[in-house]
Amino acid sequence: MKKAGTTRVTHDPSDPPVPTGTDWSAVDAMTDAEIHAAALGDSDAQPLPESRADGMAKLVNVKKLREGLGLTQDAFSVTYRIPLGTLRDWEQRRKHPDAPARAYLTVIAANPAAVAAMLHQAA
Repeated sequence: MKKAGTTRVTHDPSDPPVPTGTDWSAVDAMTDAEIHAAALGDSDAQPLPESRADGMAKLVNVKKLREGLGLTQDAFSVTYRIPLGTLRDWEQRRKHPDAPARAYLTVIAANPAAVAAMLHQAA
């Protein structure tokens, strides 16, 4: 039975891909300044004014931090004593680190070897 206002659309695998409208090779070739200028020219992508940023916390990209250190989730979890489930929740954005965790992640990002060494000595 068909619901009113609902249309089912099927696509054949041989159909040509639907164009996204974005030329990613052109985007990849842009400099940071060109990207910034293009974003400022887009009324839907305006930067948040400092006056509206009060009370907002910058989120740490935990996955990017971990991958930048060349560690697996297991290794990062063990090295920095962060429960694996918590790490996965942060990376998948199901949960966000609270203020003390953000501070800890900032310290890890600044000097990962020193943090790992201190934790190893304390064990």
